[in-house]
Amino acid sequence: MNLKINWDGLGIATSLACAIHCIALPLLLTSLPLFGVNIIHNIYFEWAMILLAFAVGVFALFHGYKTHHKNVVPLLLFTTGFLLLITKQFFLTVEGYFVVPAVILIISAHYYNYRLCTKRKCSSPHHAH
Repeated sequence: MNLKINWDGLGIATSLACAIHCIALPLLLTSLPLFGVNIIHNIYFEWAMILLAFAVGVFALFHGYKTHHKNVVPLLLFTTGFLLLITKQFFLTVEGYFVVPAVILIISAHYYNYRLCTKRKCSSPHHAH
């Protein structure tokens, strides 16, 4: 059994998970500390999510760049989004202003990378139609 992972899809999923954690979770689950659970503004959880998003993103985008399209736009979108994501860690009182554009840029990078990769595969002379 040959399992293929769609790394851009995984990157989009991790970016969405991060957005849900950063924006929706504090609004919906403010009672978690009453039950002894604290993942809202938990520094270790925050950095673990950021590192996971970084690892998946770098792997997916670099693979697409190197193997399929040689287009730097997805890398630039991801880098800009990721810098905003890291910046929000230092400005927690206004993190929404950084998280929303960061997630949009990171998801856009994965989507654009995916489109470039599938376009390249379809136009390749080695691809069977």
